[in-house]
Amino acid sequence: MLNLMKLCVGAEGPEDLALWQRRFGDGPAMHVTRMWPKRGDELLQGGSIYWVFKGAILARQRILALDRVEGADGILRCGLVLDRDLVRVAAVPRRPFQGWRYLNPADAPPDLPASRATEEPLPPAIAAALAEMGLR
Repeated sequence: MLNLMKLCVGAEGPEDLALWQRRFGDGPAMHVTRMWPKRGDELLQGGSIYWVFKGAILARQRILALDRVEGADGILRCGLVLDRDLVRVAAVPRRPFQGWRYLNPADAPPDLPASRATEEPLPPAIAAALAEMGLR
């Protein structure tokens, strides 16, 4: 199994992403990306996309499928078909990056218990200091 990590640009946090994804109705959500993952088979063995909001990983969604999506310009892209269940995870700091990155399960933050799913994340500087000490 393998995961992806991606910046969630334009959303303040997981709640904003959930609101934006309502446009998909009751079906699964989709995120279209320019590049097709070379390790797609591993992603489809239970992998998730971990969303980075303002410098910290805060949520994940399970990847259900990879669909070919043709853009208006005729270029084929990868549609990441996502479970609508947005799972909050322990906040882990991440620096900005382009596109998406693979994330090994050992490096993925743990899911938060349901009782902590709505708590505010630590400020990025504090979260980074804790992660540096091994206390993420």
